[in-house]
Amino acid sequence: MLTSHNLTEINYKEILFEKRPCKDWHGNPVEGLFNAWIILNNPQQYNSYTTDAVKEVILAMRQASNDRSVVAVVFTGVGDKAFCTGGNTKEYAEYYAGNPQEYKQYMRLFNDMVSSILMNDKPVVCRVNGMRIGGGQEIGMACDFSIAQDFARFGQAGPKHGSAPDGGSTDFLPLFVGIENAMFSCTVCDPWSAHEAVRWGLITEVVPALKVNGEFVPNPLVYTDQWINSKGQIIYGKMKTGEDLAKGKETMKAGEMDLSMLDQAVERLCTKLMYLMPNCLSKTINSLRKHKLEHWDKNKESNRDWLALNMMTEGKAGFRAFNDGPKDNREADFIKLRQMLAEGHEWNDELIRAISPQFK
Repeated sequence: MLTSHNLTEINYKEILFEKRPCKDWHGNPVEGLFNAWIILNNPQQYNSYTTDAVKEVILAMRQASNDRSVVAVVFTGVGDKAFCTGGNTKEYAEYYAGNPQEYKQYMRLFNDMVSSILMNDKPVVCRVNGMRIGGGQEIGMACDFSIAQDFARFGQAGPKHGSAPDGGSTDFLPLFVGIENAMFSCTVCDPWSAHEAVRWGLITEVVPALKVNGEFVPNPLVYTDQWINSKGQIIYGKMKTGEDLAKGKETMKAGEMDLSMLDQAVERLCTKLMYLMPNCLSKTINSLRKHKLEHWDKNKESNRDWLALNMMTEGKAGFRAFNDGPKDNREADFIKLRQMLAEGHEWNDELIRAISPQFK
């Protein structure tokens, strides 16, 4: 009888945990070997994670890590709209905003979720089935590999909505894309297309997800077949505009989303990982993870402290604006905020009401 090293047994409610048979080079199931699929299951809210979901991801990562029959872990979300858009903003706005002591406890769990990925004994593949934004980008970058469908978008949202991307992006993103690209992404928060992400080295592979007349076609909303425009600017992967965008939308209407190529690419990578010496693979991955862990372990606790205190000021205003504001305006009035702070106005409920779209 083998000893169980799991912390506890759990019936998953917020996420899905599945063991799917590994496949050999010919696509046949391999007896007794599996890939563990950990699936965020909140598609109505773009697979944002609640506090309970974070707990379950930690335990699922631990379970997959300990399972002797598991070769690799696939971390993904339900549907084709989002892998994950970060923390659940409804929960943030209604419970954590204005409660730094509670958010600090929450951030302990979030930090443990990131660490559970970085310390997994199995290689972790992020199957990017849609948007990977905010905290979703951070847990995605903690994974060892990322394969995306080409409608996925990658980016941060913190400074726009009252936070800083200190749950991993300020640690990891410069390692992937360099300091200047990381600076632009983390501050301005303009998202990257999947094609831009693979060009910058953020992800491993990108595959088509739109089928038109039974054939897969590249994302028609971005430039995927030309690198340079007439001005000599690289436009590969950038969002189309004007007439090109209109034509792309017409192509979209004529097609249907199909993630089978994404699944094939993920399975292909998992198969390659199976045909390696397991301990040598684990040691290699852990040696490479040290570059992430060096920054993560150095900063995660001080970042946790700051993020908690920020829930009394910009976090409180930003998350409530996003949650409670009208659909066409979910951002605080940045100019009004800067004007009031320039006049020496203290952070209080009067200031928050003055800058919040829900009170306009």
